[in-house]
Amino acid sequence: MITNLRHSNLKFEEGNECRILVCPSGFKESLQSHEAANYIEQGILRVLPSAHVIKAPLVDGGEGFTEGLVAATNGQLIACEVTGPVGKPVLTKFGFLGGQQQRTAVIEMAAAAGLSLVPRDMRNPLLTTTHGVGELIKLALDAGAEKILFGCGDSGTCDGGVGMCQALGVKFFDSHGLELPQHTGGLGLFDLSSVDTSGLDSRLAHVSIDVACNWYNILCGEKGVARVFGPQKGASPAEVNQLEVSMNNIAQVFGPILKTDIATAPGGGASGGLGAGLMLIGAQLHPRFDIVTRFLEIDDLIADSDLVITAEGGIDYQTPYGKVPSYIANKAQRYNVPVIALAGTIGEGANQCYHYGIDAYASILQGPMPLERAILEAERLLTDAAETTMRMVMIGWNVCRSVSPSGEPRSRSNSRAGRRGSSPRNSMTKIETSQHLTVPTLV
Repeated sequence: MITNLRHSNLKFEEGNECRILVCPSGFKESLQSHEAANYIEQGILRVLPSAHVIKAPLVDGGEGFTEGLVAATNGQLIACEVTGPVGKPVLTKFGFLGGQQQRTAVIEMAAAAGLSLVPRDMRNPLLTTTHGVGELIKLALDAGAEKILFGCGDSGTCDGGVGMCQALGVKFFDSHGLELPQHTGGLGLFDLSSVDTSGLDSRLAHVSIDVACNWYNILCGEKGVARVFGPQKGASPAEVNQLEVSMNNIAQVFGPILKTDIATAPGGGASGGLGAGLMLIGAQLHPRFDIVTRFLEIDDLIADSDLVITAEGGIDYQTPYGKVPSYIANKAQRYNVPVIALAGTIGEGANQCYHYGIDAYASILQGPMPLERAILEAERLLTDAAETTMRMVMIGWNVCRSVSPSGEPRSRSNSRAGRRGSSPRNSMTKIETSQHLTVPTLV
């Protein structure tokens, strides 16, 4: 595919230092974001050993959220055991940030109820539970947490956070007044009728919980969590309809208590409706990157770079809505820095990403292969893809610098000076020769 790649003063000549910012998300069930950053760096350096690679792996609330924020602040990780999504114990961890006035715990729901913890032959969001998430919160409180940063993402559940709330002392009842059993899953909410929060852990009244979640995830409707994400977690079409009824019940029961329309509340559908459950226990929901970027000077890193490479497990029509590549691309537009996105898979509607600042995208897969094999070989695939990407960028750069719009040899002097004051990339002129040559991208 050919597109107009905007000029960004790349510095690939000998003697000049090219600054490449690598800020990937993780690859679900495969690579965490910091691992992905390392492998992309290796691929870049195979082609351009002199490049200055800056790694800023981004965590979006899912897997790696805890480790990422703890590492960024020189904090502490604490190992523990909780109930996993299929009701069996799992070894996991939570953390505490370093250098904070308040003792601030970091918890990710994926550590107790993530999809990666659900065996493939047991993936049914009607049955999986977030009970272990509530156990993690209790452990953080036991360890003296005065504040909690909570990450939503990569879930294997769709129970509206009921399991979590039960672990924290909340009781739920059906239309006959019978208390719902523990670990009930989405199926048990089919007849949800009322809730009693009087037994909620009293310590939560004195601890703030700030949640990083996908702001676009809502609880109910055609774009609700059951219909959009239920199939990804193993739900059949009939089971999706059952989950939709359960999420509607959550909205009807929680709404009057919270005095808001839970069905369409931003973030209420995050992590299988866990966002709604978190609101019930007093948490505040935030767009995921509002939490993460408090600890990363991402704007400065982008502004001082010549090229940005980001990555995620899949690129498709959902990418522009709260995913790492589109978040990074949106910021990069402000500083006239081009963005390339690498992905495990390229899905339906991926070309929409061109309208959100991603200049080019490419799959790391080198041919058809089973998902299990791709997960096992993710390290090699991502490293090789980064190398191939840089080789193509180098070719494009050599073509670009050899001719100018007038047909004369292009000047090889480049400068990053003035980047911060430059206009957005969408106002830049095309890079074309007098023969209307357009620089090819890597798609």
